[in-house]
Amino acid sequence: MTTASTLAIILLTSIELARNIYIEQSRNMSTKPLSPRQITIIKAIVEEYTTTGEPVGSDTLDKKFNLGVSPATIRNEMVRLEDMGYLQQPHTSAGRIPTPLSLKLYVSELMTEDHLPVTEEVDVKERIWDNRNELSLLLRESTRLLSEKTGTIGVAVTSDGSVYSSGYANILSLPEFYDIDVTRAVLSMVESHRELTDLFTKITLLDSDPIHIIVGDDFGIDHLYSCGMAYVDFTAGDLTGTLGVIGPARLNYPFIYPMLRHMGGLIDEISATWS
Repeated sequence: MTTASTLAIILLTSIELARNIYIEQSRNMSTKPLSPRQITIIKAIVEEYTTTGEPVGSDTLDKKFNLGVSPATIRNEMVRLEDMGYLQQPHTSAGRIPTPLSLKLYVSELMTEDHLPVTEEVDVKERIWDNRNELSLLLRESTRLLSEKTGTIGVAVTSDGSVYSSGYANILSLPEFYDIDVTRAVLSMVESHRELTDLFTKITLLDSDPIHIIVGDDFGIDHLYSCGMAYVDFTAGDLTGTLGVIGPARLNYPFIYPMLRHMGGLIDEISATWS
């Protein structure tokens, strides 16, 4: 074996070792056990940020959430959570915002879903049911309803290549979309069946939950880091499809989850009568 070959093997081995160490460190950072206090702080920050869209400081947590410890203790915990990858600090603020890691933890473990009032369920069913005889009308009304009820963009795609969307104007008043590059990236994605389908396929393969979320780096596009999606899969006759919403990462998940579950169930129920 030549000296050059030996050096090449050593270099490749070193690169692989460094890569494995980096992956292990990243894994440890995101899976380090959280204390009950840290979990409570994450939950409070996610819920406050979802409501206001503003970074959350220790004084706000102390005054609004009665955590039972001093603001100084809260600040120390927030620093630890930032080091662990659960929070991040915008350059211009003393407060923190939740990272995608926090949002996923909140949705999977900490969130209490809203209870949809019977009047809400009936209203949705009546409006969808009136379009039950044609899939295109059914999905157009479904996306219109979703955008209206959630204040986001409602979107649906089907396996035959169709895309339906509604509510573009909803996002224009949200600070996350003041950046024209973010808005352009969202609108471009919503109009692309291939881009949406590839994204949904990738996420669904990694997530066995009936309702899926996409936040931050999941999109694979830098400009969409501040965005979020939630969606549900459905079957309509011979077709399969996806129904969901897109907006800021701080979506109102406690309301959107039961709404998506209700609407996805209605589409399955309606399409079952077609066979």
